[in-house]
Amino acid sequence: MTATQPTSPLKTGFKYKKRRHLSRELALQGIYQWRVAGNDVSFIETQLRETDIFPKTDESFFSDLLRGVLKNSTTLEHHIQPYLDRPLIDLSPVESSILLLSTYEFIHHLETPYRAIINEAIELAKTYGGTDGYKYVNGVLDKLAAQLRAIEIQSQAKKKIESI
Repeated sequence: MTATQPTSPLKTGFKYKKRRHLSRELALQGIYQWRVAGNDVSFIETQLRETDIFPKTDESFFSDLLRGVLKNSTTLEHHIQPYLDRPLIDLSPVESSILLLSTYEFIHHLETPYRAIINEAIELAKTYGGTDGYKYVNGVLDKLAAQLRAIEIQSQAKKKIESI
């Protein structure tokens, strides 16, 4: 392929998804660091921007996730807590960070389908969390999505019924 030929939409979409996945991964690392060490968001963001994978991320998406979660953590925790069997602070820092990240996306990134957010959370939990942490994250996010993305879920259910 020469430089003048356009990239296929499939490859562009793949790169876009991969960039957003890496952005979530780095944001998760930053949220984890904040929960465990209590570092300042500017310090955390600067540190993560210096990593080898940062150039492969969607920079604005990463920054929005990290800063948005840390700025809105109290509100996010209030959304999550009713769906937990124990206080959020008692969860592993990885699982609690994933729940915060995903809840932020549910609320502030309506362009991303709720199922994609849940799938990304499960992948992050499988990679960074405890052995069965992904199951817990999945269960909580399914319930949370029913509240925060009710219109989207109802719309999909209606489309399914109409196609039958």
